[in-house]
Amino acid sequence: MSSAAGRRGTAAAGDVPTPVLAAGDRVAVTGAAGFIGSAITRRLLDRGASVVALAEPRGDRRNLEGLDVEVRPADVRDAASVRDALAGCRFVFHAAAVYGFWAKDPAVFYDVNVGGTRNVLRAAVEAGVERLVYTGTVGTLGLSSTARGVPATEESVADVSHLFGHYKRSKYVAEHEVLRHAAEGAPVCIVLPTFPLGPRDRRPTPTGKVVVDFLNGRVPGYVETALNVAHVDDLASGHLLALERGKPGRSYIIGGENLSMRELLGLLADACGLPPVTARLPRAVALAAGLVSEAVEGRLLGRHPSVPLEAARMSTTTMIFDDARAREELGYASRPARDAVEDSVRWFVDNGYVAPARRARLVVR
Repeated sequence: MSSAAGRRGTAAAGDVPTPVLAAGDRVAVTGAAGFIGSAITRRLLDRGASVVALAEPRGDRRNLEGLDVEVRPADVRDAASVRDALAGCRFVFHAAAVYGFWAKDPAVFYDVNVGGTRNVLRAAVEAGVERLVYTGTVGTLGLSSTARGVPATEESVADVSHLFGHYKRSKYVAEHEVLRHAAEGAPVCIVLPTFPLGPRDRRPTPTGKVVVDFLNGRVPGYVETALNVAHVDDLASGHLLALERGKPGRSYIIGGENLSMRELLGLLADACGLPPVTARLPRAVALAAGLVSEAVEGRLLGRHPSVPLEAARMSTTTMIFDDARAREELGYASRPARDAVEDSVRWFVDNGYVAPARRARLVVR
């Protein structure tokens, strides 16, 4: 038996054996300097893996500082550089993506999220990678039941007309590229993270921006909606569980707690000692703000809208999810959302995302 085969786990009869990550295994992570990608990288290092960290050639790499990784400057749109970086790797985590609600040139969403995913899939197959874990998004799932309080699952089929914005549309197409490769025999599985909070959200992501805006007093009110909040480090652990226990071609929601927006804002208030936001805004107000902001700032002035229309639409949608499949099949577990909120608040405060005048008013847990 080869050494690689000897590291494989034992599967039930009829199942494809799943691999076991061993110390020294060469593992590639795309988007390794990003929020989720860097958390995956750290979790791999905890397991003794030899990490090849693919990072944008001119991107922010501070999340990789001090880590014992092999940094490979590689744009996932460049098939040759991806192929070179993945050579000799046993596993791949593909977390690189353009995650946002607006871009001056929307083509970047498709070039990176779809074209880049194709490049990574092809390079992984060519390199003989044993398992690729793709970081998708719960944004590609159907939400027809959530307004009635029924969480969406991996079986919830999306109404494509409700895939608002280029981010969701491009990730929907990319996910089908992954599934197509799985149908052709590629050893891939899909992780669908919910809404992450925690340390090292440098950009910040749209989720982290909610925290930053609250800390800086830019949340005058809220729309009655809900979302699923998870700690980024739990999402990273879920990725490794998918690697070792997931079934090829299968999707897994990796999440945390379903919270109303009012509950989330309450946790933020508790975490920093500020008064809670109590003003409830009509959905029409949020949508109108998005329309005006995107028309004036986005189209007329060519700059990032203060309220992207996709973000406004999301703020009016109940986005609750059931991650029972991951808990039952992978053994996934998550910490309370309060912990994720507190870690996020502490990191943003410690790293200069809060104006000094506001910082003086905070009492951080």
